[in-house]
Amino acid sequence: MSGLTRRGFLTGRVARARERPAMPWALAEDEFLARCTRCNACIDACPEHIVIRGSGGFPEVDFAKGGCTFCGRCAEACVPRALDRAVGEPWALKATVGAGCLARNRVVCRSCGERCEVRAIRFALAAGGVGEPVVDRDRCTGCGACVAVCPVSAIDIAA
Repeated sequence: MSGLTRRGFLTGRVARARERPAMPWALAEDEFLARCTRCNACIDACPEHIVIRGSGGFPEVDFAKGGCTFCGRCAEACVPRALDRAVGEPWALKATVGAGCLARNRVVCRSCGERCEVRAIRFALAAGGVGEPVVDRDRCTGCGACVAVCPVSAIDIAA
């Protein structure tokens, strides 16, 4: 993708990397954009209310609202098949813990680890007695449940 899109040209903004992750089971970006009719069916179908109307009216996931349970209702509601469970895994997203993390700054906090159902976030002992968060990328599903509970927004979900 070039640094300038038609929309960016018309609005005077240079294209940036996605701020929010693509939808689960989304087709490749170009195909997704071509098929998605922006009908909001996936938004209405999400029981977790984490699918929002994003840039250009296209649906996006907002992990600040909670995590994805991978129930598949968004894909089932997608009539034009821009979201299709036949693609296999919902996505290749994984959690990363940034430098602003309280535990990384020697403040006791384990909110993300406590919220992670698959236990992909553990805390390794570190000097000073405060455990350092470690993400097991093989276990992490990229569900994003850890994002909303982080008091300092230090967790990102990305490919």
